[in-house]
Amino acid sequence: MGGLSVMLKVGPKFFFGTRERLPHMPMGPFHTDAALYRTEPRSGLRVTWMGHSTSIVEIDGMRILIDPVWDERAAPTSHFGPKRFFPPPLALSNLPPIDAVIVSHDHYDHLSAGTIRAIAPLAAAERAQWITPLGVGTLLKELGVPAGRCRELNWMDSTRVGAVQVTALPSRHFSGRSLFDRFERLWASFALAGPEHHVYYGADSGEWAGFYEIGSQFGPFDVAMLEIGASNPLWADIHMGPEGAVRSFRALGGEGLLMPIHWGLFDLALHHWRQPIEMIWPVEKLKLWSPTPGVPSDVIADEELRSEWWR
Repeated sequence: MGGLSVMLKVGPKFFFGTRERLPHMPMGPFHTDAALYRTEPRSGLRVTWMGHSTSIVEIDGMRILIDPVWDERAAPTSHFGPKRFFPPPLALSNLPPIDAVIVSHDHYDHLSAGTIRAIAPLAAAERAQWITPLGVGTLLKELGVPAGRCRELNWMDSTRVGAVQVTALPSRHFSGRSLFDRFERLWASFALAGPEHHVYYGADSGEWAGFYEIGSQFGPFDVAMLEIGASNPLWADIHMGPEGAVRSFRALGGEGLLMPIHWGLFDLALHHWRQPIEMIWPVEKLKLWSPTPGVPSDVIADEELRSEWWR
């Protein structure tokens, strides 16, 4: 998947297709009130979604930063490639103390070189454990993360962040930052299991039968963070899309809340930028947890959150 033959089919549509893939007007600005991090989440679980797949998850006393991307473009260069729809809601200089950083795989919209270089020396991250799938730690070390704080996990390996157990789990995706390093590093989804709360971060994945096992062994989840954007039938095996997210959520057990991720920040596919959320919004008997970018929001059991910022 993602090879040259697919690129040849997609390329003309991507570069010469409709610009409805982009917002017609500037989005935001969104703002994170960093003072809120001085208080513990009243529910014990609070998530700040920064857009796309970047989140700060505060779970049972631990604060975990997931797939941090603050760069302007999800690309190997700052001059070309998919550009952010809105600026980061929180300046990295205002980042609260972080206990762990999870980087799910090496793609540019999940592993941003400029962001990693900026976070690595921050006082807020000086004690953070960096958790990655096999091979990704090498990239982090090259970007300034101390080797002693990199923890690489194979699928089904676990590590602890305080009272929270972090387990790397399979997903149906691929790796590589160019055409010449495919499958040299692993990719993963993650289960975060604290004494009181459980979160599943699906990262990037197509649908696959393993979701039933993940839900059975590591659930039920208070929140399942599943991708809904950047999908297309040409690459359905590696990006599930909104309909696939609903099916995958139900395969995980269908309990708790579905948090849509991987949408609303970058133009990475051929669909209208709002299409993923518009497709998932009206699904019956589905409890959505979809916050405004940058707003630290408590997760309360079975209580939906449906921000309409995208309208």
